[in-house]
Amino acid sequence: MRDLTYDVRVYKTEVYKGAKVTTYTVRWKTADKPWKRPFRNAAQADTFRGALQTAARTGEAFSLVTGEPVSWNRVERPEMSWYTFTTAYVDLKWKRASSGYRRDIARALRDATPAMLVSTRDKPSDKEIRKALIRWAFNTRDRDSADDRTLDWLKRNTLPVSVLEDAATMRRMLDVATSKLDGKPAAASTARRNRAILFGAMDHAVELKLLASNPIRGLKWRAPKSTNEISRDCVVNPAQARRLLAAVAAQRRSGPRLVAFFAVLYYAGLRPEEAIGLCKANVALPDLVWNEEAGQWEEPSNAWGELRFHTAAPDVGKEWTDEGTQREKRQLKHRAVGESRSVPCTPELVRFLRAHLAAYPPGRDGRLFVGVNGGDLPTVTYRRAWDKARAEVLSEAEYASPLGRRVYDLRHACLSTWLNAGVPPTQVAAWAGHSVDVLLKIYAKCIVGQDETAKRRISEALNHQQGPSPTVIYADHGHQGW
Repeated sequence: MRDLTYDVRVYKTEVYKGAKVTTYTVRWKTADKPWKRPFRNAAQADTFRGALQTAARTGEAFSLVTGEPVSWNRVERPEMSWYTFTTAYVDLKWKRASSGYRRDIARALRDATPAMLVSTRDKPSDKEIRKALIRWAFNTRDRDSADDRTLDWLKRNTLPVSVLEDAATMRRMLDVATSKLDGKPAAASTARRNRAILFGAMDHAVELKLLASNPIRGLKWRAPKSTNEISRDCVVNPAQARRLLAAVAAQRRSGPRLVAFFAVLYYAGLRPEEAIGLCKANVALPDLVWNEEAGQWEEPSNAWGELRFHTAAPDVGKEWTDEGTQREKRQLKHRAVGESRSVPCTPELVRFLRAHLAAYPPGRDGRLFVGVNGGDLPTVTYRRAWDKARAEVLSEAEYASPLGRRVYDLRHACLSTWLNAGVPPTQVAAWAGHSVDVLLKIYAKCIVGQDETAKRRISEALNHQQGPSPTVIYADHGHQGW
């Protein structure tokens, strides 16, 4: 049979001492086809190598498909290199995935690939490999436009997916994929996301019969500790927020057109991508009232407006969107396509929006907030404006602290204000686009004043039925003081 051979050579076990783990790799060759199997300890490697030698000495036939003796009766599975498998997996997910998730898949597979490289001969630099993977290999839309020697090297020098059946190899990949370039643990959110994506990829490998079972499922992997709770230290108070908005308005060129954008985040609690997706049709402002004495239309003093919207425009990068635009127009976070959300506009926000609409007509497709030249509002533009405002308004110590450091912290300040004002969490959750459980988990530390209320209630309960005071008790035992 052409799938069998008696030409077998078993080589000396290779030992690789890494920073954390030592790997023992058994190498052998069937005909002209090389094989290798890594192990965590020397005893396992010696046992496996000895079994191969015994089968070769006794003249047993070896399979060219599995590289193992036929008598081992292992299921013969198709072989596929890591590079071929991962590019096919990206293509499978591309059509139905959001632009942001496409980027997340590419990053997770890029981070895992170094654990699957075969050799270092003529190896491009790590920077070149990472760039080629994220820019072309794991980008379905742009892969055909690549003419890169790094991709050619990767096609020839990645291990077969089947090696991941070995627990030590799978663990090594998981360690690499959940670490930074310097070997230190990645952020908890990154580690969790990369593991989840690799888990899905391994499930697909099982579907293709490249693996007998998902090797990640059997690993004892402890997720990094993380917290989604928002600290009070990052939340600006109303006075600080108004001074920051004034500082933005005073900035040249972009400042006046950005102040209403920041106001929407602070007074209505929108996410930045939701604010950027706002159109004129999403804004319902109260009618102006006629002032007979002044002879002009005026803003009603305490009238509220409303924002009604159903789309967002997250900044994901033009290489991941189907249209090649920097932002992707999509449904609201955690919502179905077409599902909308309503948020009230305070009278102060109404004035900001009215002034903005009067000074800056909506851009193409009716968007309220656009760049100076009429295109998408660049993320870097509003981040720079916000940082400049913080530097002008806050003290050196406050500027160095987390106080309002991120633009997103304006949303946190808004939701914290609503909760502290006594708005029911169910209502805040509906306006914010959260579930109640998630809302209370995230903003638990920002709800101030509740501890004092709780203490007062405990005191009232304890004082409801008076007992002997500690002074009396100690006096009865001969103690005159504390």
